[in-house]
Amino acid sequence: MNAVMFSTWMAVGLLTGGLAGMVSTDESHGLVRDLALGVIGSSAATAALTALDLAADVGPIATAFVAFAGAALLIIAQRKFWHAHA
Repeated sequence: MNAVMFSTWMAVGLLTGGLAGMVSTDESHGLVRDLALGVIGSSAATAALTALDLAADVGPIATAFVAFAGAALLIIAQRKFWHAHA
């Protein structure tokens, strides 16, 4: 992993978490948790890409797409299975 890949998945995770918090305020657990879920999801997806030994073959655009997909999937799963209490 290099600095570009690291900064890409961190930025994408934070942006995805922030946007999810703004878009779905009724199901949100707060901005900090949304940001954390975004970073965790993007980290997990990028780690899976690295574990499959595909990280060296893709560029920053593909890394950003994988990080976004991981962050979005984790946030969607949280919204579906761990509901916020009103």
